[in-house]
Amino acid sequence: MYIKFKGILFNTTINIIFFFLLLIGIQNSSNKAEVDLLIDETIALPISFIIGTSFISGSLLGGFIFINFVNPRKSL
Repeated sequence: MYIKFKGILFNTTINIIFFFLLLIGIQNSSNKAEVDLLIDETIALPISFIIGTSFISGSLLGGFIFINFVNPRKSL
């Protein structure tokens, strides 16, 4: 249980750091686009923000899926 909590905490912390670095990095981004959702469109967002958040959300979800398959070695 402790190993899974440690993995979730590490994964979440790294991805939050990536998100803050993304916010700092897109300050001067002028290329903007709208994301077409099924219901409506979003406001004009910088393209780097759209790509960065997609990467971070994939990394976060992939880390959670990996943690479910980790089996700590049991003592005999």
